[in-house]
Amino acid sequence: MKHLKKITLVLMATLTFSCSKDDDGDTPPEPTYDVYVAGYEDNGNNYVAKLWKNGTPENLSDGSHNAYANSVYVSGADVYVAGFESNGSVSVAKLWKNGIAQDLSDGSHNAYAYSVAVSGDDVYVAGHERNGANNVAKLWKNGIAQDLSDGSHNAYAYSVAVSGDDVYVAGHERNGANNVAKLWKNGTPENLTDGSNAASAYSVAVSGADVYVAGYEYNGADDVAKLWKNSEAQNLSDGSNDAYAYSVYVSGDGAYASGSESNDSTSVAKLWNLPAGEAGSGTSENLTDGANDAYTWSVYVSGDDVYVAGTESNDSTNVAKLWKNGTPQNLTDGENYAEAISVFVAQTVE
Repeated sequence: MKHLKKITLVLMATLTFSCSKDDDGDTPPEPTYDVYVAGYEDNGNNYVAKLWKNGTPENLSDGSHNAYANSVYVSGADVYVAGFESNGSVSVAKLWKNGIAQDLSDGSHNAYAYSVAVSGDDVYVAGHERNGANNVAKLWKNGIAQDLSDGSHNAYAYSVAVSGDDVYVAGHERNGANNVAKLWKNGTPENLTDGSNAASAYSVAVSGADVYVAGYEYNGADDVAKLWKNSEAQNLSDGSNDAYAYSVYVSGDGAYASGSESNDSTSVAKLWNLPAGEAGSGTSENLTDGANDAYTWSVYVSGDDVYVAGTESNDSTNVAKLWKNGTPQNLTDGENYAEAISVFVAQTVE
């Protein structure tokens, strides 16, 4: 009896303590998230680099010269955006950190930044720069440039991802006849295609030991949207119309890819869902009805929500768009040409 009474008293004390904590409001609140979108909008004279946070725009450039924001990455309280801006004669590769611009190139040759990723204290940017004769694929680490190609043929770096000590870059390089889809790992190139047909790799994502690359390859008649997993190619489209995969995001054991596909008259914004990341297991979703041209450039998954950034024509110009779980949101009013190029979702930092 004494033993039972002791247990009862302990339980009552525990319940009282639990109720007291609830009453005091000590239960941690549910986290909130911010949605960042990078892109650009015409101001009537020039393109202005833009960053939207939860739909609210911020100008990254002053509009005196053309400028473009191509990629956004959030690390803690810091927001990084990669892009480029004209200096009046050539394009200068740029990195904005919390709205403050840093030049990655010296302005002597055209240079472009397309993707940014952060790992610890290191900031990586992928792009390319003209060497006078050809475009050289580039990787900047903390502002220091590394050539990924030797400059003998045109080469482009479109996407960078970091996993542990490994840095992956996706792009393409000309072989003299065609563009060859490429993946660089720590500066060492791998051909994803054999060069017999034109191809490119636009996006790379890494999960554990698996490396995913999105892009396209020509099949002799049309361009086929492709996803490579550990260098093994999977067709996302059937090859009956031109299609392109511009972005890939790994979620769990599967992957999402976004892009576009022609319907013979217009381009339709697409989202592919690949639950296991294996051939034949995926589904595709049209994000637009095909009445007007539309493209998606970036996909990001946060919890159960899938975000896609892109653009759709309104008959007179292009409207920057963000789709959340298939539902579109206009980021611009459609008065001036605009595109949403990259999306990133981050937990709100108080």
